[in-house]
Amino acid sequence: MVTADAVGDASHLTVTTRVNGESLQHSSVDKLIHSIPKMIAYLSGIMRRSPGDLLATGSPHGAGQHRTPPRWLKVGDIVEVEVSGVGTLRNTVVARAGGLGR
Repeated sequence: MVTADAVGDASHLTVTTRVNGESLQHSSVDKLIHSIPKMIAYLSGIMRRSPGDLLATGSPHGAGQHRTPPRWLKVGDIVEVEVSGVGTLRNTVVARAGGLGR
């Protein structure tokens, strides 16, 4: 991760989501309904934020039910969300107590 001054104008960033190395979503931040500064200002007014917090927004086209055929995450899948110039968040899907529900 990087500091805000290292990013510069965040409206030029892109977001890519990969599942098991396959790119399923890719879009630019300038397509968000609300700007990043507006979202940070709003959230700062309703909750305490701390260094290292991750603020997640919606999802670009290409997720789950919007694919043909629909594609859902499975236990063991590795999900990566990369923001250009910022870094990559990588998580493995695990089963919750009682199963995944789907």
